[in-house]
Amino acid sequence: QVQFVESGGGLVPPGGSLRLSCAASGMIVSINAMGWYRQAPGKERELVARISSGAITNYGDSVKGRFTISRDNAKNTLYLQMNSLKPEDTAVYYCNLHPSSSRYWGQGTQVTVSS
Repeated sequence: QVQFVESGGGLVPPGGSLRLSCAASGMIVSINAMGWYRQAPGKERELVARISSGAITNYGDSVKGRFTISRDNAKNTLYLQMNSLKPEDTAVYYCNLHPSSSRYWGQGTQVTVSS
């Protein structure tokens, strides 16, 4: 059974940093295209960053240059390093396959950027 467990969120001031983790089970992160997604209050869930099985990365325009997606194959874990955070980055962050599967959404991790 595929399961993703996100962690690492929290409250951070503007300009701060966080690193999110996504522990995967029931599947192998390194041979699948994976993505980080986020959903802000009142908005639809959006793709933030993705990484292919070949480790090619792509980012949404709003986070390009500030966020970095990576994975640790030995730990079967996906990461999202977020720097220079802005209030508009406030959302619940999720990991999933890319394209996403409705069967595999986890509980997400809340990121709040506020002074």
